[in-house]
Amino acid sequence: MAADWRRPASKGDGNMGRARWICLVSMTTLFLCFFSVSVLAQEYEPSVGQEGKDVIWVPTPESLVQAMLDVAKVTPKDFVMDLGSGDGRIVIAAARRGANAVGFEYNPDMVALSKRNAEKAGVSDKATFLKADIFESDFSKATVITMYLLPQLNLKLRPIILALKPGTRVVSHSFTMGEWIADQTVEQEGRVAYLWIVPANVDGKWMCKLPEGTAELQLAQQFQNAQGTMKLNGKVFTLSEVKLEGGKIRFVADNKAYSGSVNGNLMEGTVASGAREEKWSAERTQ
Repeated sequence: MAADWRRPASKGDGNMGRARWICLVSMTTLFLCFFSVSVLAQEYEPSVGQEGKDVIWVPTPESLVQAMLDVAKVTPKDFVMDLGSGDGRIVIAAARRGANAVGFEYNPDMVALSKRNAEKAGVSDKATFLKADIFESDFSKATVITMYLLPQLNLKLRPIILALKPGTRVVSHSFTMGEWIADQTVEQEGRVAYLWIVPANVDGKWMCKLPEGTAELQLAQQFQNAQGTMKLNGKVFTLSEVKLEGGKIRFVADNKAYSGSVNGNLMEGTVASGAREEKWSAERTQ
């Protein structure tokens, strides 16, 4: 009779099965490790000149990044927002100065890259990056805005920026805002950046309470520049040396120097005539 090739599984067979299973798990783990290393090695890297939603990507030199933050006088008290934040370098530089900073970037790969860069720089707690369209984003909490956009985009943003809180500092790499002349410029490595300080809106007619009585103040404004007249006790004085800086206003009328702060439809400050200094206030009537 032929021997029966079938036999019960032995204990050794079970050990061999477990060994095969352990080997399979080990090989799978090793494969996943190699795969992970491969993925990390192929992390997204942007290329200069690559197309974006509205502009191509060209990084701002580090020296100009620092100059932009310097001219805006960024401190830990600031909230910086970078429009079109690319690889996150301006946001990260602001965070390194202790400021809270947010970058708005449409390219999700750039957003992910920025987050990795912030983590490597140790500022993830202060640097935030959002996948967002800048024209659908809210900048109202910003004290400083930075950007490297094309002129037509700057002009499109200009009404939004001018509606921000007076005193908000805006810095643009390379491109201006049309007729809105910059308050200051800086240059590094042949690149230029422009600073604007959002001015208070003082356009219109104001009723003033002055030490010598009630006066009518008429102001016509174009960005941070203004001109006007003051009518006091039947006499009309042309204002000179009119200057707006954020929520502050200065002018001279009837050889007296006025300075004050603007808060919506109210102004108040001091007027100097010689060595004397007295208070004045005004309310916009139209």
